Amino acid sequence: MFAFLFGISALLGNVDAALAGDPIRCTVIIDEKTGETIFRQGNCDQGFYPQSTFKLPLAMMGYDAGILVDEHNPLWRYRPELQRQRKIERKDTDPAIWLRDSVVWFSQELTTKLGDRAFARYVAGFGYGNENVSGGLTQAWLMSSLKISAEEQARFLLRFRRGELPISEEARQKTEAIVPRFQAADGWTIQGKTGSGWLRSSKGETNLERPLGWFVGWAVRGDRRLVFARLSIGNHRYRGNPISFETRDALIADLPKLVEGR
Repeated sequence: MFAFLFGISALLGNVDAALAGDPIRCTVIIDEKTGETIFRQGNCDQGFYPQSTFKLPLAMMGYDAGILVDEHNPLWRYRPELQRQRKIERKDTDPAIWLRDSVVWFSQELTTKLGDRAFARYVAGFGYGNENVSGGLTQAWLMSSLKISAEEQARFLLRFRRGELPISEEARQKTEAIVPRFQAADGWTIQGKTGSGWLRSSKGETNLERPLGWFVGWAVRGDRRLVFARLSIGNHRYRGNPISFETRDALIADLPKLVEGR
């Protein structure tokens, strides 16, 4: 009975947090070698939609299953009937372009080729977030059933970087090769993926006043290697670039200072 009441309380707490006007933020940074958390601040345990950060596990699946071949193969043709709203997506796309420009239709083509059974098997094998793919092959990670916390994002990437996920080493290396790369201060090189969306209201409606932004990945300087996840949920509309760009740029600027001396 206590467990049941605790679960209901936690659920209501999640709803309250989603509907409240206060921003939600979290940053987690973990040392890849030791697995030690060297920086953690904010609301890092509550699950949210992964959005386009899910392209990282999708790339792992695609390369492991042999659907994706290398950085530039396959090249899938854009079909006008897809009618993507973002102009940047209206083009033929290969794996490198897919991650660089965050092309949603390429993700959906990939999951369709994987099929329901393989897709669900990979998500469960990865232990990814709540593992709930009931939202379907093309939508589960897009403001739907699949949720993951910042802590889980970082721990998932730690297992990926250590070669502990149930995929081939070749798939791991090929995934790393297409992840966008950024230079930070003090000699740090960062690779990572953004993700943008919104929270939903208690009625399931998109709440444009609650934009959600992720940046997750890893950072390397010499023989030091870190994994990280940063989540930002705002309390006002973004009319220009998505909140995830701001989240990404802030993490790139902050990381060297956050890990100095740690």
